[in-house]
Amino acid sequence: MVPIASMIASSGYQSAFFTFGIGQGLIVFVLAIFLRPPTHAAPARKKQLNLPQSKIDYTPPQVLRTPIFWIMYLVFVMVASGGLMTAAQIAPIAHDFKIANEPVTLAGFQMAALTFAISLDRIFDGFGRPVFGWISDTIGREHTMFIAFGTAALMLLTLSNYGHNPIVFVLATAVYFGVFGEIYSLFPATSGDTFGSKYAATNNGMLYTAKGTASLLVPLASLVSAKYGWQAVFVIGVALNATAALLALFVIKPLRRAFILGKEAPVTKPAAQDVRTA
Repeated sequence: MVPIASMIASSGYQSAFFTFGIGQGLIVFVLAIFLRPPTHAAPARKKQLNLPQSKIDYTPPQVLRTPIFWIMYLVFVMVASGGLMTAAQIAPIAHDFKIANEPVTLAGFQMAALTFAISLDRIFDGFGRPVFGWISDTIGREHTMFIAFGTAALMLLTLSNYGHNPIVFVLATAVYFGVFGEIYSLFPATSGDTFGSKYAATNNGMLYTAKGTASLLVPLASLVSAKYGWQAVFVIGVALNATAALLALFVIKPLRRAFILGKEAPVTKPAAQDVRTA
């Protein structure tokens, strides 16, 4: 982010985008030359996880008729709308707080607060996805959602009250995006666990349209801030993330478990009866 920002300032965005775009393409092309198919395919070893997973592969029309899908969709929209809003409005917020160009020094690096925040946001966002994916494999999807969404609400509350401090602004936005990006690893996994693997790509694609729905709500942030200030925008974001955290733990978790176990009961029960008859 820093080299791109520096080049935009010195040469303009057209030159920066062209240079870094060509450079990225060349790197991908060169690395692709070294890709080779495996010499032999070893069967994957499945780790026994204490996670509810469906043994039934649901088709997309079947998925659309299930209440659990739409609850997951709603929670996705609630969390994504806050994250997309913050990503789109981070510069206006920093300028309104009058800290955008304030120097911030962390870990030996010194940058303007806005530049530092954007740089750390991308790093935390990238690392947060595999980290929270691993955590969810260990403690469960919904428990991880509760932790992530609750942390997001706390960071937005921190920005609302202490965001005028440049260091707090940089660190709070970094942590926020670190827990926001996990929706793109948790929801695909949750969808696959709930609706099976055969149609996983299509089912997750339908769930992913929640991001598009959430993006339609982003312009509302500008309208709310113009009339009531950024404090009102943060309050809405806190409410959405806190509600999503509670829904994940107290609604999605029991409904999803009941859905999986309830649907599999008719499949497993006859098999058990056949064994007793024999």
